[in-house]
Amino acid sequence: MIIYRFDGSFDGLLSAVFDSFARREKPDALLTPDGSLPLFYDLVHQVETDSDKSGRVWRKLTKVITASARAALTSAFLTDNPEFPILALRFISRAVTSPGVSVETDFSDPAVLTVLKECRRVRGEAHRLLQFVRFQKAADGTYFAMIEPAFDVLPFAVNHFADRFSDQPFIIYDRLRDYGYHYDGAELKRVVISSDGYHMQTGLLSEEIMHPQERLFQDLWRAYVKSTAIMERLNPRKQRQDMPVRYWKYLTEMQK
Repeated sequence: MIIYRFDGSFDGLLSAVFDSFARREKPDALLTPDGSLPLFYDLVHQVETDSDKSGRVWRKLTKVITASARAALTSAFLTDNPEFPILALRFISRAVTSPGVSVETDFSDPAVLTVLKECRRVRGEAHRLLQFVRFQKAADGTYFAMIEPAFDVLPFAVNHFADRFSDQPFIIYDRLRDYGYHYDGAELKRVVISSDGYHMQTGLLSEEIMHPQERLFQDLWRAYVKSTAIMERLNPRKQRQDMPVRYWKYLTEMQK
């Protein structure tokens, strides 16, 4: 069994593809730094991420698969599926060695199916982010929202909020990955905030930094949601399916 290890980045994945061709090997597993080695194996190759190698593989990909297939691949790469890296390597390897063949539509190939499946999961999570982000207004006029998405999809969604808010400053922060984006009304910047503050521990603004009218607006929103609910038609199972429980922690309407 041949094992490849890489740094977990997309450039690292492309570098692993390059190495597999250069070494004339077909790895049986492609592991991230926290991946566990199997009990028995013949060789472990540590892939060194190289921008020249990854660039060559990517340029080749632009010639053999469509832009939508490349977008699906990069989206799917954000999945939490530990088997995805090796299947992505096989997908890319097959694509670059099969010019003129529509590899991306060969649904009999497990690697192709995995790329499409994980792409749908990641994009679905990005769409949920647009639905379930709840902002709180701070005293200085900045809107703040904490999130904990299943995948690292904030970069996919943040431009939507910048367009929607237009000239209103906001911060959206991914607590699980400890980074966020600050929009000052004109420019969007990636930020890292100290985790010592109350709002960073709970996702809720404290009374000291909350806008004087924010508590009133939250109460009004909860009252509106409650008044429009039809108790006889409540379906908790359907609710959890459409609104994953992992989002409830930061949803104004789910707080008491």
